[in-house]
Amino acid sequence: MTRVRLGSRDTELAELMDDPGCDPETLQRTLRGFDRVNRAVSRWGRVYRTSIRPLLAESHGPVRILDIGSGGGDVLRRIVGLARRDGFAVEGLGADPDPRAARAARSAPQMPGVRFRSASSDDLVRAGEAFDLVISNHVLHHLDDTAFDALIDDSAALSSRLCIHSDIARGRLAYAGFAIGAIPVAHGTFLRVDGLRSIRRSYTPAELATRLPADWRVETVGRFRLLAVRDARSGDS
Repeated sequence: MTRVRLGSRDTELAELMDDPGCDPETLQRTLRGFDRVNRAVSRWGRVYRTSIRPLLAESHGPVRILDIGSGGGDVLRRIVGLARRDGFAVEGLGADPDPRAARAARSAPQMPGVRFRSASSDDLVRAGEAFDLVISNHVLHHLDDTAFDALIDDSAALSSRLCIHSDIARGRLAYAGFAIGAIPVAHGTFLRVDGLRSIRRSYTPAELATRLPADWRVETVGRFRLLAVRDARSGDS
């Protein structure tokens, strides 16, 4: 494998699925394939147990969850499924500005109370939407500085209680592990190429901390995951 430089973010590197002209069938297979990849590497099960379930347990009435950049919708469906398994009342909205992603999410088996829209976070702010919990998965590394700041501001405006943006922690072990581990699920998709490019575009904990406002914090989940967290319940926001 060719040695790549991981000392700094490679923000000039574009992911294949972000190309509006990419092959639509390959894109749909990629979006569907994220379910397996995210279950293997994203650690949302642990985030649910340590951060989301406590929020639900202290809630009175249905909790509204927003997934920004929801892609094929697998993360939102998983969180909602875990919450309902534990007896909590939740509603979910997945919003993605790419209509191809929204179509893919709506084409999957649907869950009652979970909807998907082709919309940006700014669209939702202007519409006056409000949620208890705002999440995203693998969105931050896609964004330039202006879009990053806008997403952080929008998610804080949309959430009355908790924001959790999950992304990859850039590092050589993460890169080498994904290069090998993605091979069995990558055929006919952009998963392996884009996953490796995602790692090269992603942040270290220190880099992400410098990009966030003072009322946000960075948490690590294992060696390969970063969370940008804003907890409006803490009194620090």
